[in-house]
Amino acid sequence: MSFSKRKKKLPQNFKIQITSMVDMFVILLVFLIKSYSTSPVQIAPSADIRLPPSESTTNPVDVLKLMVSKSGVYVEGQKVIDLTEGQIDKKYVDGSDTNYIPELFKFLDAEAKKTQDIAKVNSTVTFEGKILVQADKDLAYEMLRKVMHTSAVAGYSDVKFAVISND
Repeated sequence: MSFSKRKKKLPQNFKIQITSMVDMFVILLVFLIKSYSTSPVQIAPSADIRLPPSESTTNPVDVLKLMVSKSGVYVEGQKVIDLTEGQIDKKYVDGSDTNYIPELFKFLDAEAKKTQDIAKVNSTVTFEGKILVQADKDLAYEMLRKVMHTSAVAGYSDVKFAVISND
């Protein structure tokens, strides 16, 4: 009768294969670095806007956002003017100045005054006259010229355009 216990024999050269796990972590790390944005401003264009591509690497700034699609003009997400296939109806354009859009001016002027009123009581806020325009790449320049002209009249003369990075 044998009193010796049977020991389970373990392989002497057992190694954990971590090469594939390291590869997976490297892939995850590269994905997170590529998708991480250091910009505090998030721009989510609407479904009916196709922004033009660019090789610009300048980060967007947090300013008043104006969106021009083929269906309308929006200020901070609120629809100001209806457009038909990217064209503005003549009833929205001033008769004496065809580049001036009074309805858009009212919204932009109200936003400028609101920012200036906040700046009076809060020294960290200043009105710089900057505006970020998201415009569909297929819009006619004539329409954008009217929007930029009206923005400048309302005090927003520093116009920045949102684009899609080619990266």
